[in-house]
Amino acid sequence: MYKIVSKEKLNSSVELMEIEAPFVARKCEAGQFIIIRVDEDGERVPLTIADYDREKNTVTIIYQVVGYSTELLSKKQVGEYVEDFVGPLGKPAPLHKCDYVVGVAGGVGAAPLYPQLRKLHEMGVKVDVIIGGRSAEYVILAEKFKEFCDNVYIATDDGSLGKKGFVTNVLQDIIDTGAKIDEVIAIGPLIMMKNVVKMTKPLGIPTGVSLNPIMIDGTGMCGGCRVTVGGKTMFACVDGPDFDGFEVDFEEAMTRQTMFKDLEHECQIGRGA
Repeated sequence: MYKIVSKEKLNSSVELMEIEAPFVARKCEAGQFIIIRVDEDGERVPLTIADYDREKNTVTIIYQVVGYSTELLSKKQVGEYVEDFVGPLGKPAPLHKCDYVVGVAGGVGAAPLYPQLRKLHEMGVKVDVIIGGRSAEYVILAEKFKEFCDNVYIATDDGSLGKKGFVTNVLQDIIDTGAKIDEVIAIGPLIMMKNVVKMTKPLGIPTGVSLNPIMIDGTGMCGGCRVTVGGKTMFACVDGPDFDGFEVDFEEAMTRQTMFKDLEHECQIGRGA
């Protein structure tokens, strides 16, 4: 059992939870994830490690309340426990020292991007971040990024905060200044990451992306999270979740992402959601 030590509501559908998990906190690195079970009958839900504190033995997760299991998790309060908290899983993000990195986050993609950019900052890299959301409410972690990013740019679909438009519009603005970007790290919806790569690939700006296809066991055995990268079949849970964006077959990944939508809908109805 793993104790919930703090909880925060980031917006109407996204919550942050800090959980006491000593082994995971000691071993985890930016880019890795955990699998959580709320109770002994619960399903296994993979969630990115958004932060960790090795002294407090805690790991922070950020989740969107979208279905049965995340609704159960949302009902948990500080001082209560979750059944399982397995990790760290996946490979640490392939971060390396350079001069300037721009992070691009779409929605809850800000959660996995946060520890990566913070780690780069600790390595002496200048980092900027672009955070996107449908509206101001859906822009998360901006204040946390300001602690180490030289610039925090915001883009919202409706213009309620920052620039009206998409994160790619802001990235284009930065590119147009003539700034020498050594690398871009994009994390968010597949279509967003695809469009970022569409911009950076012709310019030869290396671009990392994080893939989160359906995962079951988190060990590469079930094959549910397979993706095609560089023409080869890989598994996001053990070979990733971070990959070279230039090599990812986004069309296939987006097609696979929609395969179980009807079943997911039936499952929600069956559970009374």
